[in-house]
Amino acid sequence: MTSRVTGFINCNGFGDVGEDHFFEAFLVAHGKIISFGSSKDIAEKAKSLGGEVVDFNGKCVLPGFVDSHLHIDELGMYLNSLDLRGTRSVSELQEKLQNFASKVTTSWILGHGWDQELFIEKRWPTKDDLDAIEDKRPVMISRACLHAGVLNSKALEISGIPSPSGIVVEGDFQRARDVFKQSLSLEDLKKMIKDALRHASNLGLTCLGFVSCDERALSALMSLWRNGEIATKIRVYLEPGRRCQTGERMYEDNEILQALVNLGIKRGFGDEMLKVQGIKILADGSLGARTAWLTAPYLDKPDQQGFPNIGKSELATLIARADGAGLQLAIHGIGDATIDMILDAFNDSKVYNRGHRIEHLSVLRPDQIKRLKELGLYASVQPHFVISDRWAIERLGPERASFIHPFKSILESGIPMAFGTDAPVEDVNPWQTVYAAVTRGKFEDIPLAQATPTEALSIKEAIYCYTKAAGTVMQDPYIGALKEGGFADFIVVSEDPFKADPVRLKDIKVLKTYVNGMPV
Repeated sequence: MTSRVTGFINCNGFGDVGEDHFFEAFLVAHGKIISFGSSKDIAEKAKSLGGEVVDFNGKCVLPGFVDSHLHIDELGMYLNSLDLRGTRSVSELQEKLQNFASKVTTSWILGHGWDQELFIEKRWPTKDDLDAIEDKRPVMISRACLHAGVLNSKALEISGIPSPSGIVVEGDFQRARDVFKQSLSLEDLKKMIKDALRHASNLGLTCLGFVSCDERALSALMSLWRNGEIATKIRVYLEPGRRCQTGERMYEDNEILQALVNLGIKRGFGDEMLKVQGIKILADGSLGARTAWLTAPYLDKPDQQGFPNIGKSELATLIARADGAGLQLAIHGIGDATIDMILDAFNDSKVYNRGHRIEHLSVLRPDQIKRLKELGLYASVQPHFVISDRWAIERLGPERASFIHPFKSILESGIPMAFGTDAPVEDVNPWQTVYAAVTRGKFEDIPLAQATPTEALSIKEAIYCYTKAAGTVMQDPYIGALKEGGFADFIVVSEDPFKADPVRLKDIKVLKTYVNGMPV
């Protein structure tokens, strides 16, 4: 174990990507950076204080990555389930399911990550497809977006959901997931969370924004925190309402928000490892399930336009209450009609320049970017959606292509923008996200890359959004950069990303991850 005083020398170091702060060596004491300097001076200081010296032999050192938006409990759940990403047909899905089911003894069988747009059959899987493989145990397979799924007959029976096809979206899908989660013990949840945190640490993440955290997941987190079992910083955004019988979220009876108000818990409550930051509100669905609410119909389904999950007046009331309680809002908005509603709700509630967040911003018009800036709102985006949603232009049409994931336009407008993965929706590996932000899928022949080349970010901009800018968006000045007096949360990587060919970005490896100066 590293001693309480350590000198890290011979670094090719980048302390603050936004400010071009480079360093050769630094001294850490009790988890914080004391000073920067030459390797010779830092080594001498460390030894004089009875500490040790770690030589990185010229390796690249960066601030630890900060994922602003993921679901830690869901990530742990799906690390222990069948990976269906990249599946190319319903028959291949069945083959994978049969192989997986024959090896596991769990009471439920879970699978995640399929996208029907990739299937040669060009259709959704159904309960009959699942029943043909497993009809004794409940089976739930979730679409890549985590807004839709398919249940077998046993899972439908247990969940009490009347779906002839087994296909469930939004409220019914959430209801089925809640039924499964309720079957888990606290120890089950703790194991899943620990699995997720270990996985994230191995990939260079030192701080995670846990969105849609419910009371059971928070209880598991608190138990781990009390026992000193958390080695990754976590910033929690709680789900404020409760679900009705259909699985829809009822925000008017927002028990958790009321509890936070009653207790006087504000953003930043906790210590450096675990803090409650605010609440997450789900305002619409996803483009993949066509439940994201658009101002004009989907091009490939003209009879569908998506829908909101909350009304504007109810949202404005929630915004005013949460802001008045000193909590940070993180509001899911994918379709441009939903984003209009969110912006109007902030304006109606007269909440300006308070550092609240909108999540995803997948379909964002130029006039909305201007309003985001005027209202003082932050952006939390998921660049790998560009590659995963390769069908996006087919969904929306070429006339709206410039509105899809306009990262460069957001950044150049001066809006603080953080990166996340929405894991397990996307791979939690930060280098996959950096690669997507820089290339926009041009090497995968993604149509959006050809339609919107000016929205690609530079490597420096992408890493900035994953480090210092993420600290700004999560309203924590002590994460995302390496500076004197700040936490020693950093990574050692296999090569200098700023000199890498963009096509190789996703292949960069994290060799070491440190939190508070300790290797994790």
